[in-house]
Amino acid sequence: MIVCKFGGTSVASAEQIQKVANIVKSNPARKIVAVSAPGKRSGDDIKVTDLLINLAMAALKNEDIEEELQIVVNRFMAIADGLELDYTICNVIAEDLRERVQGDQSNKELFIDSIKAAGEDNNAKLIATYFNSIGMPARYVSPKDGLVVNDLPERTYALPEAYANLAPLKYTKEIIVFPGFFGYTKAGILRTFDRGGSDITGSILAAAVEAELYENFTDVDCVFSANPKVVNDPVEIKEITYREMRELSYAGFSVFHDEALMPVYKIGVPVNIKNTNNPSAPGTRIVPRRSVTGRPVTGISADSGFSTLYVSKYLMNREVGFGRKLLQILEDENISYEHTPSGLDDISVIMRSNQITLENEERILSRVKNELNADDVQMRHGFSMIVIVGEGMRNNTGLAARAATAISKTGANIEMINQGSSEVSLVFGVLQEFENQILQALYGEFFAHVRV
Repeated sequence: MIVCKFGGTSVASAEQIQKVANIVKSNPARKIVAVSAPGKRSGDDIKVTDLLINLAMAALKNEDIEEELQIVVNRFMAIADGLELDYTICNVIAEDLRERVQGDQSNKELFIDSIKAAGEDNNAKLIATYFNSIGMPARYVSPKDGLVVNDLPERTYALPEAYANLAPLKYTKEIIVFPGFFGYTKAGILRTFDRGGSDITGSILAAAVEAELYENFTDVDCVFSANPKVVNDPVEIKEITYREMRELSYAGFSVFHDEALMPVYKIGVPVNIKNTNNPSAPGTRIVPRRSVTGRPVTGISADSGFSTLYVSKYLMNREVGFGRKLLQILEDENISYEHTPSGLDDISVIMRSNQITLENEERILSRVKNELNADDVQMRHGFSMIVIVGEGMRNNTGLAARAATAISKTGANIEMINQGSSEVSLVFGVLQEFENQILQALYGEFFAHVRV
């Protein structure tokens, strides 16, 4: 059995959904299809998820929601028209949206989650209807029928019983069309995964049914060794390990959600990233292990939007529990951290800037200064993380020096260096204004004149 997931651009229009049907039909092993909400049809278009957020905001403000609701319905009607479906399915979608906007607003986060999830949920219903209309027996399955997730306040993840609940899908005779992006708590409350979380849903399904392959269809032929919007004609990656892909996804590789690898990684289901618009292209395979080539670096990625909490205290290294107390302050503010480079008398905690507000920044600085008696405490913003990834790095002498030299030629200062214990990645913290220059310089250092 093959589980395949189709992203937003792959299901953005009737024409794209027809391509999806042809892909699924071409291989009888493709029995489970996870789908996103309709994405952009062109560069200046708006994703259905964003339209649904507008609808949720209008409802929360007690504004007239009719116009916002009809915009969403019209998007689905346009798809139904193109697929020559009658409007019964559109009436179902409109009724579903009205029920959602009339739902409980006491918890704004959960209310918005419910509205956002309507994109994936209703698109799955529409696609299942279309499959049946062209003689492909299909059945819509709701996440409520097994994809059990945790309660607030932690970020959403599938509970162990979700895999057992979904396992019987492996015996299906029909094509299962399953909406991505969300699940339900044991109490029946809808919760969404992070944005782009349809990848996670597909991975959960693949692990649950122990699929032979998880295909992730998107709008590119493969994963590239660097961002093609920054680097001209980057090398294609034909095969990559779970660890390498996880590191690259963490730092800006938007082709595959960085949390989506965990379910398939645990049981060793390979992943193939393919292009809906060019399904014959081999794509990029993500595997547990691969042969290490003579090229130590597999890919280079960059992501901006990081902040640094810098703390200095003389003889910090001799104070038992200092690090724990510092991280406890961040935990109290519900803030996760990315890296903690340190010296004898100072430590920096790198975190995502979107977790920081003026209010919690003031509380953090005050608590660190007063409770930990720190000599100096600063919060700095505007950093990027540049990540160099490769299974062959551990056996390659002088790689860090080559990278640092390439960065120095851009005129940028390296604010932080961190190498993971697995030695698969090397992370440089820099001011985000230098991000693209550094990415280009590093690509030139490790990939110049390389074509595979």
